[in-house]
Amino acid sequence: MPDYVVHLIDPLLGEQRHSVRASDEQAAVVALHIAPSRVLSVTAATTATTASSAGRSGAGSSRHRSFPLRLFSQELAVLLAAGIPLLEGLVTLREKEASAPVAQALDAVIAKLQDGQPLSAALKSQPQAFDALFIAVVQSSERTGQIEEALREHAAYLGWVDALRGKLLSASIYPLTLIVAGMAVIVFLLLFVVPRFAGILEGVGGELPAASQLLISTGRLSGEHPWATAAAALALLLAPVLAWRHAGLRAWVTARLWQAPLLGPKLHLLALAQFYRTSSMLLGAGVPAMSALGTAREVISERLRARLDAAIDSVGRGERLSVALQLAGLTTPVSLRMIRVGERSGGLGPMLRKAAEFYDEELSRLTELVTRVVNPVLMLIMGVVIGGIVVLMYLPIFQLVEQVQ
Repeated sequence: MPDYVVHLIDPLLGEQRHSVRASDEQAAVVALHIAPSRVLSVTAATTATTASSAGRSGAGSSRHRSFPLRLFSQELAVLLAAGIPLLEGLVTLREKEASAPVAQALDAVIAKLQDGQPLSAALKSQPQAFDALFIAVVQSSERTGQIEEALREHAAYLGWVDALRGKLLSASIYPLTLIVAGMAVIVFLLLFVVPRFAGILEGVGGELPAASQLLISTGRLSGEHPWATAAAALALLLAPVLAWRHAGLRAWVTARLWQAPLLGPKLHLLALAQFYRTSSMLLGAGVPAMSALGTAREVISERLRARLDAAIDSVGRGERLSVALQLAGLTTPVSLRMIRVGERSGGLGPMLRKAAEFYDEELSRLTELVTRVVNPVLMLIMGVVIGGIVVLMYLPIFQLVEQVQ
């Protein structure tokens, strides 16, 4: 089967590319377990490689992977609030832009507006820069005349996504540093320290403990093949990253994490918080409830998508949103009461945002707790491994001293 490169939008990670082996393009999308609306393109691996090389070598690359959508939303909202017309505001943002790819995207949008097309249609012509969620928000705000408010809501949503991504990154930096540093120390001991001790111990003579013999044999082998040892250590560090890029393995690991007794419920809360915040942003932009749920469906976790489909069907049959979400398992006792209050007061959007913020705080506390637990455990493991190597090196010397005494 051929390899395909799927170019998609991830709600947390942004623009992503995944290599999949499948019978055709549709099967490649199905293999990733993602909504088709999140897919930007599917190309054969050879074609994608050629296009990527052309994009790097030419100035007119159509991929705007670094388009600052949050900043764009904030600045355009400020210009509109100051009374500047939409087209003039876009021209203003274009004039100050120093990045060539971003300027090209804005030029294309401005040209579409000058041809008489609405902003949402102009944005659709640049899917590499503007994702489906942003286009849906703008399209709905055009009907209600609340483009400025919609832009502010979307900028706030992207701010939450960036903050969540930053928390996860910050929480992972120290453990990764410990692992890399520990691996470097182990490789150093095997390449330089253990072989020298092996020579000393062989000169002294005497029978070595089995564990020490194994360590010395490993050190001698590492010293004879240093590049192979370094490559093996590097491969061991990169193996989890490369394995995570495999769609099937990633789906299997994700499923196991969702089933974990302690982590699974927290992942469920994270997905609910994302769903509440997305729906709140869409409702605040003037999107009707049914349309907001349909759009939010495309950015939530695939594991909750079937439940949301059931809730959308219930709402379509006339059921209240709070009841539909409760029956579908998309609420907690706290969020259910907040949604009911929002339905009674007519402020469903703000209440959904408050529910998301409530769980944001809980997840922040969980992240801090996990960090406090994982870091000492990693240090303990590294200390035991490195200390064990040192003890095994000195153990024959201790035995020799006892024999002399």
